[in-house]
Amino acid sequence: MDSAKVHDRRWAILSVLVVSLLVVVLDNTILNVALPTIERTLHASQAQQEWMVDSYTLVFAGLLFTWGVLGDRYGRKRILMLGLALFGAASLLSAYSGSPEMLIATRALMGIGGAAVLPATLSIISNVFEPAERGKAIGIWAGATGIAVAIGPITGGALLQAGFWWGSVFLVNVPVVIAGVIAVGILVPESKDPRPLRLDVPGVLLSIAGLMTFVYGIIKGGQLNDWTSPLVLGAIFGGAAIIALFIWRERSSDHPILDVSLFRKPAFSAASAAITLNFFALFGAMFYLTFYLQFVRDYNPLQAGIRVLPVAIAMAIFAPRSPVFVRRYGAKAVCATGLFLVTSAFLMYQLIGQDTSIWVLEGLLFVQGVGMANVFAPATESIMSTLPRARAGAGSAVNNTVRQVGGALGVAIIGSILSAAYRHGIEGSLTSLPPGAAHAAGESIGATNAVVAQASAQGADLSAVSAAANSAFIDAMHVASIASAAVAFIGVLVVLKWMPTRAPLSVDEPGEAAAAAGAPAAVRETESALV
Repeated sequence: MDSAKVHDRRWAILSVLVVSLLVVVLDNTILNVALPTIERTLHASQAQQEWMVDSYTLVFAGLLFTWGVLGDRYGRKRILMLGLALFGAASLLSAYSGSPEMLIATRALMGIGGAAVLPATLSIISNVFEPAERGKAIGIWAGATGIAVAIGPITGGALLQAGFWWGSVFLVNVPVVIAGVIAVGILVPESKDPRPLRLDVPGVLLSIAGLMTFVYGIIKGGQLNDWTSPLVLGAIFGGAAIIALFIWRERSSDHPILDVSLFRKPAFSAASAAITLNFFALFGAMFYLTFYLQFVRDYNPLQAGIRVLPVAIAMAIFAPRSPVFVRRYGAKAVCATGLFLVTSAFLMYQLIGQDTSIWVLEGLLFVQGVGMANVFAPATESIMSTLPRARAGAGSAVNNTVRQVGGALGVAIIGSILSAAYRHGIEGSLTSLPPGAAHAAGESIGATNAVVAQASAQGADLSAVSAAANSAFIDAMHVASIASAAVAFIGVLVVLKWMPTRAPLSVDEPGEAAAAAGAPAAVRETESALV
């Protein structure tokens, strides 16, 4: 495909990439609403249900960096199509899984495919769009990411509410993937590094081992709610040690897969930290809001999913417009303001109670979405601008890896804070229950409601326990939201301290600086980007 056709089709190409992104990111959250049905149908234990979710997250996070590097070397379009095909095939297998073990395994396969898709979409955008339009394109990409996180529960809830079986939450991926593969094949140009270094296989293996071990420790800490467990500490510190060994190897290698000197550039490192902290706060908040909406406010999964739409709407509106603010005020000011809005929204969660008007929460979620849109898009553009187009896959992989690790940390750590605060608040109200029932009821608000429902079916009146559970959960949510606010505020300080006022221009091709400054657009796709 020649460069003139690429330029003319750039927005159609972006549409295909956004759809590919949506179907993969959406799968991070769509399964949650189907878990109760899966538990009954496949007779899955609590631990098996957790690994149905976490097997995808673990593999996805561990392979993002590797797939990004392979895309630079072997072709991003090729890797994107391979990832979509694998994701679609694994979705089909997941839909017809006959046992919990099979579903856990097929979800891991979905994670392998999804990890190939995500960095490829962003690196292709960096190669298709000139600097003058790249920020807007990345803003649309970032907005789509936020939308996918929010609409996953809505999509899953709508399918189950319509009477479809639990496998429909996976089967819905298949036609989208088929259409995506065809569209990518027709519209998307191939691009790769024209002068790739020899592949550092030990470095690739170290990156996979380090990331997967570290993320496993995070996930296990959240599952056990015990961060001092030898298994948890061993995995976290072991993963960190392997990552440190990977960094040492890359610094001393003459053919590194990651230029670790990039982290000395504030535009790269501060932006990576901002994305990590942003998604830490987002995923942590979505975790406790799910329980609040379904258990305290008694919404069904579809209704609860609809209630978090303001985050997605705000990101869809403001992420594509954030480049305008960046050009006027600078990346530092925009990112810091965005994180400050996120901090403020989380602090205002103290206003949320059991009977508070739902519109108060809707307003706070919209503010939160506006803030996140003005962090994620400028920070992503800042990261991508530090790299030449030929290495866009590596930059995209780092961007997506820190985001995924931040999200996993958010769910695990904020979830642990929520659980500990809830147990402390409810334990005094469970003294009238038998010891076994009291212990079970103290695990979570869902467990408390299950004990109350069982007792009610046997004629006992535990309405006082139910009321105490709602009160204890709201208090715990207030504690968790303060923790979320503290993390977001750390992001404000990091951005103000280290992030440059303006993101650096990517000038690895002649004339790009002029284009970024607003010169008349010209088609300058060269063989260093498009093959």
